Amino acid sequence: MWQYLNLPPPTPVQYDIADFLQSGPRRKVIEGYRGVGKSWITSAYVVWLLYRDPESRILVVSASKDRADSFSTFTKRLITEIPQLQHLKPGKNDRDSNIMFDVAPATASHSPSVKSVGVTGQMTGSRATHIIADDVETPNNSLTQLMRERLAEAVKEFDSILLPGGEITYLGTPQSEASLYNLLPERGYQMRVWPARYPTSSQAETYGGALAPKIQSEVEQEPFLEGKPTDPERFSEIDLQEREASYGRSGFALQFMLDTSLSDAERYPLKTGDFVVMDIDPKKAPVHIAWSASPDLVDSSLPNVGFAGDRWYRPMHLSGQWAEYTGSVLAIDPSGRGKDETGVAVVKMLHGMLFIVEAKGLTGGYDEETLNQLGKIAWKHDVNYVLIEDNFGDGMFTQLFKPWLKKWHEVSIEETKHSAQKEARIIDTMEPVLNQHRLIMDRSIILEDFETETPSYQLFVQLTRLTRDKGALVHDDRLDALSMAVQYWANQLDRDAEAAEEEHMEQLWEQEIAKLEEQVIGRTIKTSSNMLSSP
Repeated sequence: MWQYLNLPPPTPVQYDIADFLQSGPRRKVIEGYRGVGKSWITSAYVVWLLYRDPESRILVVSASKDRADSFSTFTKRLITEIPQLQHLKPGKNDRDSNIMFDVAPATASHSPSVKSVGVTGQMTGSRATHIIADDVETPNNSLTQLMRERLAEAVKEFDSILLPGGEITYLGTPQSEASLYNLLPERGYQMRVWPARYPTSSQAETYGGALAPKIQSEVEQEPFLEGKPTDPERFSEIDLQEREASYGRSGFALQFMLDTSLSDAERYPLKTGDFVVMDIDPKKAPVHIAWSASPDLVDSSLPNVGFAGDRWYRPMHLSGQWAEYTGSVLAIDPSGRGKDETGVAVVKMLHGMLFIVEAKGLTGGYDEETLNQLGKIAWKHDVNYVLIEDNFGDGMFTQLFKPWLKKWHEVSIEETKHSAQKEARIIDTMEPVLNQHRLIMDRSIILEDFETETPSYQLFVQLTRLTRDKGALVHDDRLDALSMAVQYWANQLDRDAEAAEEEHMEQLWEQEIAKLEEQVIGRTIKTSSNMLSSP
């Protein structure tokens, strides 16, 4: 078939999948990464079944009717176009549509030779010797726990459709850590997994013995293969790197590594361990701060609501030179209706490092007490810019806040609107800065945040539980305000922190030279920043 379709020769991984289809158990699950060709191989397998036994009855089930119809249409085209299969073409009295057709040698039956249906469609009354469940799990039908439970119940219908001695084969790629495919081994299915890269020994353990024996043996015999493509003829390392950058760590782990264990770093990309924690001075800060995950630097005195293995780390190194902050911004996420808080964050910047000096939630939204507290916070931290999220109210909050800001600390106000999905926007803002360890957190914020009675309101619960799923958090006001402040400074974070320290040291050196000159010869020689004067 591959030769007839003018396709490149099947790769070793594709042959391995085909072999498992042909000789595997009657109930099996094939998990392969996106693009490995699971559906094409299985279409060839279906034709092979009909070629060997025209009395086979195959039911193709997918998440959507269109997806299932595409499978059966392609299968019918193979029968119609390949010369060796011409005798299987439906006769004039046979069912002959793309979604339901008979093969000519088959005897009369209520059930067609091949039929396609959506997983939520009308399966009752069908009978099949083989059921092909092709991508029955998608993001749209597995987004929530309720959706996953409904899907898990829907596929139980297969057992009432399957004829005695029949086979059920699942083809798919997991869509969440609570994937339907993880339940199937408990129902008597054998799972086999073909990831896009050879896993490390620790990664291999996450597959629970389901890793394809071919891949397992190859990486055991040649450990240098760890991390390299399992099917380089189809996807090179550069290609996989591009896809990983596009999908992100969590998306790539699911779609290409088929890892439903999804470690905290992948499923929940924002971690407390990426912060540097210290007591922050309100006026000035070290010109350079270094982060390290050394066990000696773990601050175990601070409460940590992160997942297992997450830590708080003190700085590894503080520069001996200190300087005043470049600026200070106050970000406000006004509370909407219901039980939302008004999220507040104050972030100061120095030489590419961001210092979080305030991050909290205030009850209420437009009342005078809340507006007064916000004015006091602006004054306390000497902010020089205020950001207010204005996704509703047409600027009403800003107009109400201006008199209070004028009373306490009059500065410029900017309103911001966001149209992108909130969860993705926050992660895209926070993750790069955290990964570079440029966020410095005041210890007092962590202690105060932990005192919040309801965990879902806590900043660090929100931060460590955030995923890219829409509606991932019950409350996100504090985290949203912090991400707004971080985003404000993001455009200036490309300034290299080490270069900034060197520049600062050079300025101090020039100042010392000027002082020395004045003391020795009684006059000042201008520095490079002020041009040298004539002797």
